[in-house]
Amino acid sequence: MNIILIDDERLARKEMSSLLSNYSELNIIDECSNVDEAKVSIQKNNPDLIFLDIEMPEKNGFDLLAELDFVPKVIFVTAYNDYALKAFDVNAIGYLTKPVDPERLKNVIAPLIENHATKKQEDSRQDSKLGLEHQIFLKDGDKCWFVTLKDVRYFESEGNYIRVFFNHEKPLILKSLNILEEKLDESIFFRANRKHIINLKHITNIENWFSGTLRITLNKNEHIEVSRRQSSKFKTLMSL
Repeated sequence: MNIILIDDERLARKEMSSLLSNYSELNIIDECSNVDEAKVSIQKNNPDLIFLDIEMPEKNGFDLLAELDFVPKVIFVTAYNDYALKAFDVNAIGYLTKPVDPERLKNVIAPLIENHATKKQEDSRQDSKLGLEHQIFLKDGDKCWFVTLKDVRYFESEGNYIRVFFNHEKPLILKSLNILEEKLDESIFFRANRKHIINLKHITNIENWFSGTLRITLNKNEHIEVSRRQSSKFKTLMSL
């Protein structure tokens, strides 16, 4: 597993590096001292896992996650207990307090190594597009979510924002629908019209609508009208 250590304290990174040297399955590919460095490194190196400090100058660990399009697995390493609940709200793999207890680290790392080995062949890192099994980090106000894309039914544009519909949630994030469309696997996520991108896996019904258009029903009984141009494209895409 490829790992990036993110902590503004050099000695903390050195200590974690020493602890992780006991695991031959783990490969530290970079160390970063702040959020901006970490963002660049994560986008460049596409790590499997990051060890992330929370309290850092200017921006904290949660700010980093909010800025990422691709979110690797996260283990928080911090001197504070205050953020534990928030960390697990965003589905962090683990929460370690400094100084890190080697036994506690082992309990967090061992399942990860095992799972990574069994799923290695299923990993689709060769495809730069975001597919069903990729996770995204969403932040709307004080609420945060780690969301697997297979759970997202559709995205809806609201000006310069996008509303993301998954489970019973619909947070609003600052992002362009056009930019998002470029990042998503087009064989799974279909641009239905100017305002909507839908997850094809959530379609329960398709019907002819007005003037050669289609109306699609998703599995929460939500209806999306497909534009005439995109209806033609959809028929071609779904035909044998």
